[in-house]
Amino acid sequence: MKKALKVVVTAGPTREFIDPVRFLSNPSTGKMGFALARAAAAAGHAVALVAGPVALKTPKGVRRIDVVSARDMLAAVEREVAAGADVLIATAAVADWRPKRRAAQKLKKGEMDGTLALVRNPDILKTVTGVRKIGFAAETRNVLREAVRKCREKDLELIVANDVTEKGCGFGTDTNRATLVRRDGTVTRLPLLTKLALARRILREI
Repeated sequence: MKKALKVVVTAGPTREFIDPVRFLSNPSTGKMGFALARAAAAAGHAVALVAGPVALKTPKGVRRIDVVSARDMLAAVEREVAAGADVLIATAAVADWRPKRRAAQKLKKGEMDGTLALVRNPDILKTVTGVRKIGFAAETRNVLREAVRKCREKDLELIVANDVTEKGCGFGTDTNRATLVRRDGTVTRLPLLTKLALARRILREI
């Protein structure tokens, strides 16, 4: 019988607020991460789903932790890993940058000079240690090269890469065409699959 694992999944975007009504974000809907959480729970694993702002129903048997910013997500992941997680599957499209200062009140047009000072957000996969790590790479060019680099630099067991400009792939779709890049450098190119079918394939890999 296969061992049940404690799996932490991150999903969706993060929001980095400029003022109370404006933020930096991206088009991620969380569908891939929620599919992974659903598949992992169905396979008998204990799943903690750390979700950015998305409009998706929590899969059956999954414990959900809602977050907003990249730093919120990192803190939640670190808590789950410290509590004894076996695997971290990071599908979330985390904002790389946040405003250097968040205004307490809505900024009027005349209050900005057209520039916005930014600071880099922490890289969750680079920061978190002590757990097996699976990453995702949503790219628009040099997909394989970028996946290999990220797998090495972030000390990942596996990275799932895809070209978000391809038809039927990327943000908001119910399907994806992925390339699996492993720590040992071996590569598997998968056909167009539903995100749930891809999730099950990734779990078999783990």
